[in-house]
Amino acid sequence: MALPVNENPEAGFMARFSRALPAILLVMCVGCLLIMGLMVLWSAGLGESGAPQTFIRKQAAFACVGAVAMIVVWRMDLEWPRKFAIPIAIVSVALLVSVLVPGVARSINGSRRWLDLGPVNMQVSDFAKIGLIFVLAHYLASEQRRMEGFWRGYVFPMMIVGVPFLLIIKQPDFGTALLCGVVGGTLIFMAGARLAYLIPTALLGAVLFSVAVFLDPVRLKRVMSFLDVEGNKADGTFQLWQGILAFGSGGWSGVGLGNGRQQNSLPEVHTDFVFAIIGEEMGFVWTVTVVVLFLSILLLAVSRLRRAPNLYQYMVVTGALLLLTLQALINFGVVTGCLPTKGMSLPLISYGGSNLVATCILIGILLNGMTKWNHLSNIQPNEVFRR
Repeated sequence: MALPVNENPEAGFMARFSRALPAILLVMCVGCLLIMGLMVLWSAGLGESGAPQTFIRKQAAFACVGAVAMIVVWRMDLEWPRKFAIPIAIVSVALLVSVLVPGVARSINGSRRWLDLGPVNMQVSDFAKIGLIFVLAHYLASEQRRMEGFWRGYVFPMMIVGVPFLLIIKQPDFGTALLCGVVGGTLIFMAGARLAYLIPTALLGAVLFSVAVFLDPVRLKRVMSFLDVEGNKADGTFQLWQGILAFGSGGWSGVGLGNGRQQNSLPEVHTDFVFAIIGEEMGFVWTVTVVVLFLSILLLAVSRLRRAPNLYQYMVVTGALLLLTLQALINFGVVTGCLPTKGMSLPLISYGGSNLVATCILIGILLNGMTKWNHLSNIQPNEVFRR
């Protein structure tokens, strides 16, 4: 009679470690970006009135709140928010409508995006876009067998995306609206909606978006100035030109933290154009490192998507990943002069409480899937991309 073979505890540990490794690496990437952000914000604070530690103290406080939110979302059951899809949709729309009510929202630089909550301002679109992916994922999963139809597979999901899109345009915040539209459209496409409906809609949306830009003097000036950056460097592209100078003066190794010149002349240096300060003070090597860290987050999350237990969780995690990485990509494009100037912060690095907390929630969603999806699912590519 053969004696039972004892399981090798070392082998069991290695198996658990290999499953947890992607999540560990993702947390390390997030930590590196947060630390780098605090370092650069200290430098950016040197060009602002008051103590340079002000930015760090506030951002560190927001990071603590974000860390708590990330852990809560990480540990919760992703199926739980699905029970509250309709309340989430109502709250998201209510937040977006509230900033359009005169006397309720705080207007900054002509945009009404923030609710004044006393010591802090909340940019409602940062949280509404998270609500969008939960609501849209719930709908797409519920109607996955009817996604080739016109009404249930096209009109209704486009309405779910279209309502927040139009409300965010009204603020106006063209960048976030475009981000929500692209992410929402991508999820609808992945769920199996027919390209015969989506392609004309994308073309029409591009035309209407261009018309909206044309009718907005501020946005139109940005686009027209972008066509001749150097010729408009004293006016329409001053911010972009200063950012390009920052990258050029940084070289390979940078001029050193606190030694840059552009934080004294570059508008919104601590938010939208913080990436330019990294280029000037930390150099090309660290600039590329930031890009690699975001790329690593993308690849680590994608490597676990095939383990999603159902289409709903697949869509939620994919939506969170797209919101995070596309926002970073847009910021990279704007600061380096590849895209017209648009006020969109760099996740985990730019100053701002609402965006940092919302980004941490997105990271929590990614970690939730990466640590709780233990087996390859029966979701096959031909089922997710049904045509």
